[in-house]
Amino acid sequence: MSPPEPIAVLGGGTIGCGWAAVFSAAGHPTTVIDPDPAAAGRLSETWRSALPVLKRLKRSVAEPLPPRHVTSPSVLPAPPAFVVEALPERIELKRSALAELEAAIPAETIIVTSSSGLSVSELQEGMAHPERLVLGHPCNPPYLMPTVEIGGGDRTDPAAIDQAAALFEGLGKVVLRVRREVPGHLVNRLQAALWREAVHMAREGVASVADIERAVTDGLGARWSVIGPTTIFHLAGGSAGLPKFLDDLGGEVERWWDSLGDPRLDEHTRKILIDGMRDAAAGRSPAEIARHRDTAMLAVLDCLDDLSTQQAEPQN
Repeated sequence: MSPPEPIAVLGGGTIGCGWAAVFSAAGHPTTVIDPDPAAAGRLSETWRSALPVLKRLKRSVAEPLPPRHVTSPSVLPAPPAFVVEALPERIELKRSALAELEAAIPAETIIVTSSSGLSVSELQEGMAHPERLVLGHPCNPPYLMPTVEIGGGDRTDPAAIDQAAALFEGLGKVVLRVRREVPGHLVNRLQAALWREAVHMAREGVASVADIERAVTDGLGARWSVIGPTTIFHLAGGSAGLPKFLDDLGGEVERWWDSLGDPRLDEHTRKILIDGMRDAAAGRSPAEIARHRDTAMLAVLDCLDDLSTQQAEPQN
């Protein structure tokens, strides 16, 4: 068996450091490229937090080496087989960094962008080898959440998409294929659609931010962890399934759609959200909430893994 290939991560922020932890834990020699010296501290902190999570998820080799930090792609310790771009969502910054990166890596190296909303086609403009740029957008944090969205741009080689998908599947990720470029890809668009209505209802005084949060965590979220939104309505149709639901309630759902809000994030709305979030947080800091998220998500993922194992076992 060949040793794990070297991987580089361009950007030492939350997503970049999270990806670096995933790759390093899996045994890949991993280097984060970021000109900010403070990135080294962020990387070390993320590694300390992420490694126990990855070990619990069985996504770590026995003795992984921590990721390292360099300030420029020109000083990478080895030519990477893959590079993950995880820079802030500023297109000119990304294009400039990609140009510098391409000058320092082999032409065959796959570049995966973790952009949360920019299209691959936009980022391919000006690249020397646009065919190697692939979308690979995770949910945050990458070391905990299982999904990654994979897709390409106008000039992406389909073989590069398949190579990236194979890499992430080998890391235990659930690969979601994005067939057509849209702003925000797949997960973020679904999330944005729900949050838009959550913001609208908070702004209109329908419910508090805290109760809107609970409507998701204690209502929708419990079901969504095992079945998706269309399956929910398929089951609502009883033995006849989705056709029955659409016949009986399709018109009513369209009436709900017509009443959905279109809020703007103006100063008044921001104040409602910020005040409401402060009340919902009940004195907990973002770091405390994040720790609770990680602990709770691990328990949820453990349960889902147990369910999958039970379903895969032959029935007597």
